[in-house]
Amino acid sequence: MQTITFIGNGNMGLSIARGLKEKYIIEVVGRDMKKLDAFEDALGKKVEKALLDDFDISEKTLILCVKPNNVEEVSSKLRGTARVIFSVLAGTTVEKLKSSFKTNAVVRCMPNLAASVGKSMTTLTGDTNYKKEAELLLGAIGTTLWLGSEKEIDIATALAGSGPAYLALIAEALSDGAVKQGLKREDAMITMRGLFEGFGVLIQEIHPALLKDNVMSPGGTTAAGYSALENGNVRASCIDAIEVAYKKAKEL
Repeated sequence: MQTITFIGNGNMGLSIARGLKEKYIIEVVGRDMKKLDAFEDALGKKVEKALLDDFDISEKTLILCVKPNNVEEVSSKLRGTARVIFSVLAGTTVEKLKSSFKTNAVVRCMPNLAASVGKSMTTLTGDTNYKKEAELLLGAIGTTLWLGSEKEIDIATALAGSGPAYLALIAEALSDGAVKQGLKREDAMITMRGLFEGFGVLIQEIHPALLKDNVMSPGGTTAAGYSALENGNVRASCIDAIEVAYKKAKEL
């Protein structure tokens, strides 16, 4: 089996490793052996572990999952030239990665939190020679989409990468609304989760506008609630959230 080397042992790296552990040999590199042991325990499978200092990346396939502001520090501790780097660092350009690390190629990848359950929406861009490999590798944790530019992946980061937090806010708020009107908290949470589960299936096949129209009958409960959302500028706030998150991605 091919070995995939993780540089970094945080939550995103662990989520991706869970999707890959049955098809690849997992190697993880970090600063603290105790944290590497904890990574192995959480993964539930033996991995190859190494400390970061003077680690040789020659001809290795790397998944880079450190913090964006640690790129220079991490790269200075490595030696050799990697075969390819698959980077999950938000906003960190291919140019910066190539100037910081010795590597034959770079592919930027933006998974999201659902990687931990094999349902990530992962966008990709970079060296097109590694497109198929990137789609196969990241396809182990969900759906992939290859984009034509780094601008597009920064926008997609604001949508799919940050999106679970936006949806979590909406889920919590809707549940709170039901509790306010008298539904028990436990029942509100069960109802909300069932809502999101069914909606996740429907949205794969039906345009959002058509979904809304199919639910909203004239003068009905949905129309009343939808009007309240529009009055609260929920649509505009969602659009603004993508804009500010995209701008932040470019600043990283």
